[in-house]
Amino acid sequence: MAITEHDSAATDAPQQVKKKDRTHWLYISVIAAVVLGAIIGLVAPDLGKALKPLGDGFVALIKMIIAPVIFCTIVLGIGSIAKAATVGKVGGLALLYFISMSTFALALGLIVGNIIHPGEGLDLQPYDPSKPASSNASVDFFMSLIPGSLPVLPTLVVALLVGFALQGMGKSGEPVLNGIQAIQKVVFRIMMMIMWVAPIGAFGAIAAVVGATGWAAIGSMAILMGAFYLTCIIFIVFVLGTLLRLVTGLNIFLLLKYLAREYLLIFSTSSSESALPRLIAKMEHVGVSKPVVGITVPTGYSFNLDGTAIYLTMSALFVSTAMGMPMNLGEQIGLLVFMIIASKGAAGVTGAGLATLAAGLQAHRPELLGGMGVIVGIDKFMSEARALTNFTGNAVATLLIGKWTHEVDLDQAKAVLAGERPFDEALMEESMH
Repeated sequence: MAITEHDSAATDAPQQVKKKDRTHWLYISVIAAVVLGAIIGLVAPDLGKALKPLGDGFVALIKMIIAPVIFCTIVLGIGSIAKAATVGKVGGLALLYFISMSTFALALGLIVGNIIHPGEGLDLQPYDPSKPASSNASVDFFMSLIPGSLPVLPTLVVALLVGFALQGMGKSGEPVLNGIQAIQKVVFRIMMMIMWVAPIGAFGAIAAVVGATGWAAIGSMAILMGAFYLTCIIFIVFVLGTLLRLVTGLNIFLLLKYLAREYLLIFSTSSSESALPRLIAKMEHVGVSKPVVGITVPTGYSFNLDGTAIYLTMSALFVSTAMGMPMNLGEQIGLLVFMIIASKGAAGVTGAGLATLAAGLQAHRPELLGGMGVIVGIDKFMSEARALTNFTGNAVATLLIGKWTHEVDLDQAKAVLAGERPFDEALMEESMH
């Protein structure tokens, strides 16, 4: 019977890869759409500008789903905080560290964005929901089919109140939490359905922008992507690397080498979720105790999204600069505070990061939503760096919290990272049971 179970566990991996392949096709479709849109914008600018309603329609769909995403994730997030905090010292320490690092990453994104000013010279048009997207009657009809959105900040306040109320109800609030969890699955399924329209939205948005501004649009998008990748590298090597060296004495480059196989898996799927079971097994093998790994890694996947945090603030600054409406310091700080709360719901679901970004823009400057179509086009190019940074941040966090709670064997960690005690792949099968 044990052999059968192991066989079934072994066959699970190909099935998972098969499931991820559909998302991979989405990734390829968006890249193809961006390239095609850029070519049309350069070769036939007038046609490119005429395709703008495709991008506007996609932005309207994202806008429609913002409030349900924010409501469900914040209510359930507060429940998760309560559960994590109840596991004592480890949970409390992990949450404090996660909130601090996410805030630092968001601030780093703002600093870099203010230095490089991505999006300068694009002159994107403001989004005006009351203005018809086109004089074409068919386009106007289809745009009118997309429902309007609920205001984001009141939704956030209601979600916080509901979350804390359910937390205060204890056991009697669990059925409601379970119901909201079921609703969240429906909302995220709708989000995935919307994301399958992303290639069309990206095609229209990029064609319109490149048609209006030519090579300037391509240059600005390349600058944003390059700056984002560079910021992620700086964050991993200098911020996380320094913390790891000071607290544990371990080398960040040896840790990156140890997790190389997981990085390949993440790179091929654009999601750090795919490597979650492997990270748990590898962190236990490196010498962190099972309870610390069991609390820190899953909680980190919801609350420690360093790459997503950098992406949110840099993309928001890109949109505001590209539209010729740069945010002042007060608005940037307000955006930072909003993103600290809202980014806790941006984990694990394709498009949730985009919804969080749209929520931040709508809450502070609704007219900036018109620039979202361009971000959709280049979002996929930045998804690997986001996922890799999130994953590395959680691996480092597990080692740091293990050290702070005296639940890590540093001799084992040094031997493993030096390659003296290689990870046994058979451990992966054991961790599945």
